[in-house]
Amino acid sequence: MTHPFHIVDVFAEQAYAGNQLAVVTGSDDLSGETMQLVAAETNYSETTFVSRAPEADGGWRVRLFTPARELAFAGHPILGTAWVIRRHLALAAADEIRLNLAVGQIPVSFERGADGKEAVWFLAPPAELGQTCERAAIAASLGIEAGDIDDASPVQMLTAGISVLIVPIKRLDALKRSRLDLAAHAPLSAQGFPSLVHLFCRETHDAGNDLCVRFFFEAHGVREDPATGNGAAFLGHYLLEHGNLGDQLSLRIEQGREVRRPSLVLLRARKKGDTREISVGGHVVPVVRGELL
Repeated sequence: MTHPFHIVDVFAEQAYAGNQLAVVTGSDDLSGETMQLVAAETNYSETTFVSRAPEADGGWRVRLFTPARELAFAGHPILGTAWVIRRHLALAAADEIRLNLAVGQIPVSFERGADGKEAVWFLAPPAELGQTCERAAIAASLGIEAGDIDDASPVQMLTAGISVLIVPIKRLDALKRSRLDLAAHAPLSAQGFPSLVHLFCRETHDAGNDLCVRFFFEAHGVREDPATGNGAAFLGHYLLEHGNLGDQLSLRIEQGREVRRPSLVLLRARKKGDTREISVGGHVVPVVRGELL
């Protein structure tokens, strides 16, 4: 049985930007152990494995792996995998592709914008707002001053399966200077704050964008994500609560310049009573197509 694979750039406006993803199709006969070895070989943040055909409920079975372990859910792999299925596996172009993940079935939709580009969107799961953090403490973790952190809204943890710490930064120069230091962050970790830290700033590189963000996480040291779908989803929940931007948002979020992978994440957020609806979208650019040997 052959196993075609695709490399796509997600949240990218052109090739060799955004967040890389490897997608292996026709993977029904591959063991979990083999999938893990392939993911370690690609060494991307995630590699996905797709069934040869949809299941009885119409969803495509998908498994997600980092180089070290299997995941139940992740943002940019959902968009990139759905794009590959729609382009190369589905019998007819559909406005929606459903993915059967470990967390359940996830619908992914496709929309063509006024610029003619097709964006891929997923509806994010609900998130809970958690404890807040002292500005001086997180500033020490990031190597910046407490005054660099915007005091108009809190530094706060949000949880949806995983937990992320959202940090509002006043100016772009402070965002550029930020670096997560795990040793300095240890006291916060001891208090239950995660080492997944999502920084955002209203000052941007590109005047056409609304926010600039950076996302740090621990993986054999500190790594920085070039584009973070889950991070944008958390940020949508946070901004509805604290952003003073109203009950309905449509934002362009830039990310990844510091790691030479410029990215654009699209965010829609709406609040109606106690309900929060968060959608994350972006463009997908194909880069490589081949076959596992």
